[in-house]
Amino acid sequence: MTMYAKETETDVQKWFLACSAGDIPQDGGACVKYNDKQIAVFNFARRNEWFATDNLCPHRQQMVLSRGMIGTQGDEPKVACPFHKKTFSLKTGECLSGDDCTITTYPVKIEDGFVYINVASL
Repeated sequence: MTMYAKETETDVQKWFLACSAGDIPQDGGACVKYNDKQIAVFNFARRNEWFATDNLCPHRQQMVLSRGMIGTQGDEPKVACPFHKKTFSLKTGECLSGDDCTITTYPVKIEDGFVYINVASL
C-alpha cells in the first residue's frame, strides 16, 4: 500500500504527515511516498515503537523493506528483507547480516493519531 503525504515544517526540522497511525498494521509496515522517495514505516507494537527507513533494499535495489518481517536481534529492532533475508537495524540502518551496506533511517513521531516523519535529511 502506498500513501501520499502532506508536508509541514516546524522549527528547523521538516516533518511531513505520512498517514494515520491506523494505516500501518501492528507489528508490520507500509510504504509512504515523499516526493519521489519511498519510505517504509513500521509500527513495532510489541515494543511500543515506530520506525521509518528507506524502502529500498540495497542488496538487490528492490523497493520491498516495508513488506519485511520485523523482530529483534538481542535488543536491536530489525527488519528483514522479504526476498533476500538481509536484516537491517531499524534504529541505525546498519546491516546486521554482515554485509557492507546500510539503509537510511528517519525520526518518527505520532501526534493525535497521525504518523509524522522527519525528512530534513532529504
